[in-house]
Amino acid sequence: MAGGTDPGADAAGAGGRWPNRRADILKGGFSTPLDAPLVPPFPIAFREVEVLTLVYETEMAAIRALLPEPLVPTGTSVMIHIYRMGDADWLGPYGEVNVMVGAELPGVARGGYSTGLYLSSDTGVAHGREVHGQPKKLAAPRIEFRGDLIVGVMERNGIDVLTGTMPYKQRRAAIGELAAVFDFATNINLKAVDHIDGSPAIRQLTARSLSDVAVSECWRGPCTVELRPNAQAPLHRLPVRAEADGFFWKAGFTLVPGRVLHDYLREEG
Repeated sequence: MAGGTDPGADAAGAGGRWPNRRADILKGGFSTPLDAPLVPPFPIAFREVEVLTLVYETEMAAIRALLPEPLVPTGTSVMIHIYRMGDADWLGPYGEVNVMVGAELPGVARGGYSTGLYLSSDTGVAHGREVHGQPKKLAAPRIEFRGDLIVGVMERNGIDVLTGTMPYKQRRAAIGELAAVFDFATNINLKAVDHIDGSPAIRQLTARSLSDVAVSECWRGPCTVELRPNAQAPLHRLPVRAEADGFFWKAGFTLVPGRVLHDYLREEG
């Protein structure tokens, strides 16, 4: 080799090797490829986050059709969070959309169930699906400031599937006003992973809550929500029946380990 260079000499860690031993593989937070892992371990800090949250009312039947048993809906409100992640550990800057409805696992937990998430980061898609069970897909969300209007757009397959607007910073608000719609801070998801033979390996309802949440500003105003049909990003299946207020807020937070609410494979009987 030129200059006597060892191709393994740049291996990570004090031991000068990649994490290829059994003890490494069995640790939490392990990911592949060994020499450039895709999925980050906890905790993951998010800084300089801007969020446009659109709130509207839909049909109870539409929510029930998308909620897995034994979850039950807590109302007809929908939240669509459009994130501009300014500075996230591992992921860097990216955009994300989280579509949520209020849900409850009776006697266990209440929160916001994600019917779909769409983002511009492959790391974010992989982490969300593999760890949390979030139904994530690639898309191109963005937040724009057009004069006195805040505009949130999500594009997939060349279609602007979502366009939302609200006035630019007209009325100050507290983040608790948004939480009064439903407890969106607790995110509930259906995690489904199969074994290599196609049999079910994981079937769980999971929940995660953010840590170290610091909201630096929050604004409220009337919003508009336009949904265009797309079979690969079917936000339109939660149709807009009445628009409510939108919220624009800035924050920082940390993503930490969540918990299993329900394990379908361990159900009795």
